[in-house]
Amino acid sequence: MLLVKHMMLTKVITAKPNTTVKETIKTLYEKHIGCVVILDDNNKVTGIFTERDAIRLVAENVQLNRPIDNLMTKNVITLQEDFSINEVRKIISAHKVRHLPVVNQKGELTGLLSVRGLLDQFFGTNSQNC
Repeated sequence: MLLVKHMMLTKVITAKPNTTVKETIKTLYEKHIGCVVILDDNNKVTGIFTERDAIRLVAENVQLNRPIDNLMTKNVITLQEDFSINEVRKIISAHKVRHLPVVNQKGELTGLLSVRGLLDQFFGTNSQNC
């Protein structure tokens, strides 16, 4: 059975909640990724900031020097490493998300599963993007 731990990226780009929006958008651009996972001091997911979030904030003319903590997507849906790909498919379909942080039993970040990553695996390409 194909599990999340077999498909996830383990090198996840992260930031702290006090990182500015501008710094986070710059990271998206420079690393050519689709999301940054926001972590607290205990390596637990407190939010996620995606390309969609960046577009929304620019369209709303939000000041980019504000901390990401107030503008990131909160209540992030996470996966466990032992979830099946079929379970992931259901979660992606139900919640319309493209990036899913993977956590261990303690709730600490261990990886990231993205729709792009799944497509890369399926088609045999290797973009390594979030």
